[in-house]
Amino acid sequence: MQNNGLEQKIATLPFESMKELKALWQSYFNEPAPVFNKATLVQKLAYRMQELEYGGLRPEVRQQLRDLANGGKLKPSRKFKMRIRPPAGTRLMREYDGQQHFVTVLTKGFEYQGKVYRSLSGVAMLITGTRWSGTAFFGLDGGTR
Repeated sequence: MQNNGLEQKIATLPFESMKELKALWQSYFNEPAPVFNKATLVQKLAYRMQELEYGGLRPEVRQQLRDLANGGKLKPSRKFKMRIRPPAGTRLMREYDGQQHFVTVLTKGFEYQGKVYRSLSGVAMLITGTRWSGTAFFGLDGGTR
């Protein structure tokens, strides 16, 4: 489910010349690159590449963003918090006990070290040996560390 080719392309973006980045921009956005510094071009290109590969924001998230931009307030509810889940293909990384652990979000479950788990909590328990909220362990709950 993971796309190593895309990850590799994104990882090399910071090493591309501005000329190459502007050409990439043209190919991904079908318009000339705006005047951005290199870091901003890299960031926006990486987002666009992932968006095209894995899909963009859900319509309800787009609507919430439009509402916020127009002065609305975000009213998170328990129901809303439970719906927050990264799209399939998202790769999560957590460093724990000196090791990096990578998890890929699937449409149904989570892949860790070649095995599919029903929940992030199961993966977190495997990594730590103790019960954890998977969303908290991988930093998806909005809390600070």
